[in-house]
Amino acid sequence: MTDTPATWPKDIYAALKALDVHHVPYVPDAGHTRLIDLCLGDNEMSAVPLTTEEEGVAMLAGSWLGGKRGTLLMQSSGIGNCVNMYSTIKVGRYPLLTLITMRGQWGEANPWQLPMGQNAAEILRLSGFQVFSLDEAEMAGEIVSAGGRTAFEANQMVAVLISQRVVGSKAFAPAEAN
Repeated sequence: MTDTPATWPKDIYAALKALDVHHVPYVPDAGHTRLIDLCLGDNEMSAVPLTTEEEGVAMLAGSWLGGKRGTLLMQSSGIGNCVNMYSTIKVGRYPLLTLITMRGQWGEANPWQLPMGQNAAEILRLSGFQVFSLDEAEMAGEIVSAGGRTAFEANQMVAVLISQRVVGSKAFAPAEAN
């Protein structure tokens, strides 16, 4: 990964604390590593590793029904895994806040990441999400706060797409043909 500003994960964490987020299901992701570590270190938060992203959608519906707020952390490649589960949230009128580190954008060299990365926002909008774009690291706390208020106070599905310019691009070395 390229160098990224050191403050944006801390700013997002502070925004989640201010939003009274207690549950943070996540699929391990290099882009979210520092945020995940902050959540794991917080005794008031339950950060739960998942095997697949749609488990997090169901978990957050249950969290909301149990009176607790949560946020799903995932990478853009996981969006497609969740499309059917989004209908549960939409029909049940539960709030859903998801923070998505993007691939397939700025400096992406892995061709497998391009299709979802280039279509993520439209897929989310078609699924009923309001999409907030986080393109500048210094706006992280403000954008997550705004997205969280929309999700939790208006019972909406909100996705914050954390740009590859913020997260940093990964090097990709395709396997050589034998």
